[in-house]
Amino acid sequence: MAYETKTRPTDRSVLEFLHSVEPPRRRDQGLELLDLFSEVTGAEPALWGPSIVGYGRLRYTYATGNSGEMPRVGFSPRKAALSLYGLTLYGSNADLLERLGKHRVGKGCLYVNKLEDVDHEVLVAMIRRGWAEGDDFEASHPGVTIEPLDGRDA
Repeated sequence: MAYETKTRPTDRSVLEFLHSVEPPRRRDQGLELLDLFSEVTGAEPALWGPSIVGYGRLRYTYATGNSGEMPRVGFSPRKAALSLYGLTLYGSNADLLERLGKHRVGKGCLYVNKLEDVDHEVLVAMIRRGWAEGDDFEASHPGVTIEPLDGRDA
C-alpha cells in the first residue's frame, strides 16, 4: 500500500482560517506571521491541511519511492506554540538559532511560544534562508530528491 501525504494545499481561505484561531493572542500572532512571511517571500500563502499556512511548493521523493509535497516555508499558530516550518531542518541554521531567542527545535519544526521571545531580525533571516534554500531538505535527508513545483529552482 502506497503512503499518501495527508497535508496538502487546500482551497480554503488563509485569512478565514487565521481569523478563526483561538485564543485571540494566537490569532494575532498568526496574522503577524502572515504579514512577515508574505513580505519576506513575496509569495501568496496557501492553507495546507487544516492549519498550516505555507509558501511555495516542493515535491520530495525518497529512495523507497515514497513521495509527497510540502511548502518551502510556513507556519501554524497552534494553541501550544507557534510552529514554524522550513526554517530549520536537522540542524540547519545553527548560527541563527543561537541568536534567535527562546525556542525549541524538532526534526523539521521550530517552536516559539511568543513572537516577543525571539529576535525579529533573526527570524526574518531564517525565513529568507528557508525560502531561498530548498536544497537544505535534500542535504539533510540522504536518498531524497526535491523538485520545485512553484516555478523556482530548489
